[in-house]
Amino acid sequence: MIRAAVTGASGRMGKLIISNIMAFDGMQLSAAFDLVNMGTDAGETAQVGSLGVPISDVKDMEKVLKESATDVLIDFTIADATVVNAPRAASAGVNLVIGTTGLSSEQKQIIKAAVLKYDVAGIISPNFSVGVNVFFKILAEASKYMGDFDIEIIEAHHNKKKDAPSGTAIKAADVISAALGGKEYVYGRQGLAPRSKEIGIHAVRGGDIAGDHTVLFAGDGERIEIKHQAHSRQSFASGAVKAAAWVCNAGPGMYTMEDILGL
Repeated sequence: MIRAAVTGASGRMGKLIISNIMAFDGMQLSAAFDLVNMGTDAGETAQVGSLGVPISDVKDMEKVLKESATDVLIDFTIADATVVNAPRAASAGVNLVIGTTGLSSEQKQIIKAAVLKYDVAGIISPNFSVGVNVFFKILAEASKYMGDFDIEIIEAHHNKKKDAPSGTAIKAADVISAALGGKEYVYGRQGLAPRSKEIGIHAVRGGDIAGDHTVLFAGDGERIEIKHQAHSRQSFASGAVKAAAWVCNAGPGMYTMEDILGL
């Protein structure tokens, strides 16, 4: 039985991840952390029934993870919290599944260094949806044939999302850039902004949009649009739980969703 812990247990994603853990055969919730609702039952907070797992203070993370014999921590919080909590979990011998977006290169490197230092397995991904990772694969292939087209990325998310552009949009740009030997990124345009051969990246925020990503390849007299739409956060939560099961059966090291999905 895989024993999984969740940070941000009182948030929308945290509660959904807990629900998915309890529905996943061979996995159970071992610990939960947040800055609010401490001491309350994580299952009741997630509306899946009493689980006998109280929400703990993140300050007690190492102690709680060790006492609960946790195998893997799933973290979908904010960058400044993740960069502190992930190394704490790794030091307790716990594997990591990180879905937090907005992490800087330096913050990602701190987490990766902790994974390697403490010989655990870890994955950092801007999107755990199976579909969006196939979307990345399609973009890499399509880019090989349309390198001379103008390329624009448009992403849309709900009005509560704090970081922009999304991690998924940046990953899409990175995939395309790698396929084409390197591209400059331009984030939005204003005033005099003549187009060159850059990749344009644009963010929309409104309502309760779970996550839309469109890549536009525009040529002379034609265009191709490749799109992924998330209908709910369920695809992210279920993918993260599958990733948690996978890393618990992998050797120490950093992995990607491409490894997990065989892409």
